Amino acid sequence: MTSAPPTRPDLLDSLRTSVQSGLPSAIADLSRLVRIPSVSWAAFDPRHVRDSADAVASLVTGLGVFETVQISSATQRASEVLGQPAVLATRAARNGRPTIMLYAHHDVQPPGNDEDWESPPFEPTVRGERLYGRGAADDKAGVMAHVAAIRALVETSGPDFDLGLVLFIEGEEEFGSRSFASFLAEHHAELEADVIVVADSDNWNVDTPALTVGLRGNVTFRLTVSTLAHASHSGMFGGAVPDGMLAMIRLLASLHDENGSVAVAGLTSRDAETPDYDEEQLRREAGLLDGVGAIGTGSILSRIWSQPAITVTGFDAPSVANASNTLSPSTSVRISARIAPGQDAADAFAAIERHLRANAPFGARIEITDVDTGNPFLVDTSGWAVTEAKQAMTDAWGVEAVEMGIGGSIPFIADLVERFPSAQILVTGVEDPDSRAHSPNESLHLGVFHRAVLAEAVLLARLNERAG
Repeated sequence: MTSAPPTRPDLLDSLRTSVQSGLPSAIADLSRLVRIPSVSWAAFDPRHVRDSADAVASLVTGLGVFETVQISSATQRASEVLGQPAVLATRAARNGRPTIMLYAHHDVQPPGNDEDWESPPFEPTVRGERLYGRGAADDKAGVMAHVAAIRALVETSGPDFDLGLVLFIEGEEEFGSRSFASFLAEHHAELEADVIVVADSDNWNVDTPALTVGLRGNVTFRLTVSTLAHASHSGMFGGAVPDGMLAMIRLLASLHDENGSVAVAGLTSRDAETPDYDEEQLRREAGLLDGVGAIGTGSILSRIWSQPAITVTGFDAPSVANASNTLSPSTSVRISARIAPGQDAADAFAAIERHLRANAPFGARIEITDVDTGNPFLVDTSGWAVTEAKQAMTDAWGVEAVEMGIGGSIPFIADLVERFPSAQILVTGVEDPDSRAHSPNESLHLGVFHRAVLAEAVLLARLNERAG
């Protein structure tokens, strides 16, 4: 890969000053967004997501540089149901400059149990160098990184800059981006860009920036196992009649081998070199309890980046407090599988389904519903945009950027590639290994946020001076 020249010192100094002076306002705006409980899941009040979209649209309009700003919804796949509202803003390129699309999402995961949080999930709270709250990192910080970077560009280059800008802030990424493909189809002309920045990933650590170049895909579904037509007394029939809970436990155990590696025929892995990352670092970043060992085989990062994983993320079962001496007729779980780069998600789901039906114990009945799939993704690192982005990160952070994979999934990137095959994709982010996205006590490291905003502002300024 060819290298890019460092950013002009005068431009870098101006951007650094602008980002620094604008940081308090950016954190205040982020805190206001975090206070809106914009959970996009079907069981939650959609008015909060709409309130969040309105707040984001107001911030974007306030930038004063977009020709159009709209809030729009598209139909979810295979239905006439409207998805959650997204914010879309556009500004045409001038004088041969490229157009860059900046993506983030304003919806958030459910908070979980309030008692698991050290401060209320939707009350942004600063402790030390971190801002705590649901969405403080994933991904309202991504939204504000875009807004703050554009503010810095305007302050240093003036509002009449030549760079083309598209700002796309989605409203249902945490619910599977179910209307994403429809949204791309309906707004294709407005979304077209030379470079797409997806600000929804991680950094190597709080001092080292990263460009994500590999993402696992995902397969999620609800699995129900049934053995009885009705509940029965566990004393009268236990020992002769299999209950749904027993059948489910036996079936779930078949998904992994004795090392904890996935044991589903047809799921594939990818061979790739990985940086050094020892078990001590894994223990610290993941929160492994003393005495609990890691699972799987191969290098630790290959297990996270390049091998499949299957997790039970939800379990419908009688609570301990309400348990009775009863054989459960059926039980349901939510399965989340991560798919290694290189495998089609539909093929992976077919392999998992075959395994579950072939291994159902005691002749138990299997039902699989609410299936979602998303393909893995590998970034093409040969384009000029990757070179420009890594140089911008290096200039802003003072440390060379790392190319890394992540174990998480951003399935809609495959839709972006399909719709905009000539666009160069950059996957960036404002998170770090301690952000705990999706978990209680999610947080944003404010130093990382500062440097991420500066890196994006530098990238925008560099592209504003680049011929298209």
